[in-house]
Amino acid sequence: MPKQSAQASIAELQDALKASEQRSAAIVETAVNAIITIDEHCIIETANSATERLFGYPREEIVGKNISMLMPEPYRARHDSYVNNYLRSGVKRIIGIGREVVGQRKDGSVFPIDLSVGEALLPSGRRIFTGIIRDLTERKALEDKILHISEEEQSRIGQDIHDDLCQQLAAISCLAKVAQKSLIKAGSPEAHSLEEIVSLVTKANMRARETSRGLMPVVLDANGLMAALEELADNTARAHEITCDFRYDNPVQVNDNKTSVQLFRIAQEAVSNAVKHAQARRIDIHLARQSGNIVLTVRDDGTGIPETPAKGTGMGLLTMSHRAQMMGGTIHVLPRPTGGTQVTCSVPAPAKLQ
Repeated sequence: MPKQSAQASIAELQDALKASEQRSAAIVETAVNAIITIDEHCIIETANSATERLFGYPREEIVGKNISMLMPEPYRARHDSYVNNYLRSGVKRIIGIGREVVGQRKDGSVFPIDLSVGEALLPSGRRIFTGIIRDLTERKALEDKILHISEEEQSRIGQDIHDDLCQQLAAISCLAKVAQKSLIKAGSPEAHSLEEIVSLVTKANMRARETSRGLMPVVLDANGLMAALEELADNTARAHEITCDFRYDNPVQVNDNKTSVQLFRIAQEAVSNAVKHAQARRIDIHLARQSGNIVLTVRDDGTGIPETPAKGTGMGLLTMSHRAQMMGGTIHVLPRPTGGTQVTCSVPAPAKLQ
């Protein structure tokens, strides 16, 4: 090949490479989501315009800095160790998997984000990580609103049951008792049958009251979550004639009512699943504080997690997961080695937790 032609081919390749790089840079720069690349030492190498808008930092203030500056505590202090553990063990915990976490803006405000991390090995042998970040503030606000509406609707139904159905059942029970006394005085053999009716109506009234309490919002003081879980265990044991215990190693005081309500609802759903779908005969509810988190655990000895979930269980599990995520926590539903299922919810302790 003539020297002139070879030089022209090289120039064309260089132009094509340059155009490709410019096109890639333009795509990253105009992306709606924040895109950040870091090296093995967690140092930010590149960031696009969306990153500036999302976190409030000019690019020059974050490039060359540790990525942990975009995280609140305690994640900021732990992040480098996570990366080092991966580089040492090769075990992926977040790479290749989208995860909901929290970020921190320049003004110090904390907000929910969806983080996807990819890994690339460059021809030079150098490894880089690319994070794609999406702001979940609006979605979380919508989820919070939906859960709030759900709580209000449950409260309305619970109040209606308490004020209407329970009162009618109580009235029926009183009338039946009066009729029973009249039959006893008259020496009628039908008095025994009416006694059974009175007993059944009384039990139905008790169940209706328990249902209404379970539907109405859990208004709790600092120690109220423990009391509510204790009542949940007692009501479950009595209503379904099984063993259901609540315990804690040390008192867990939660002054944030919203956190208390969400944790109670998660426990309520886990217990309901254990009774209705797993036919459990024993359920244990445990509440603890571990490493700055509130940890709620519900264990049962039921049939375990089926390969094909029963109709109606999917939404319950999804709701529990959403409730945990709303509090910035995690939830794991796993089979127990001895049989049955264990639901573990771990959420950051509210600032007011004592």
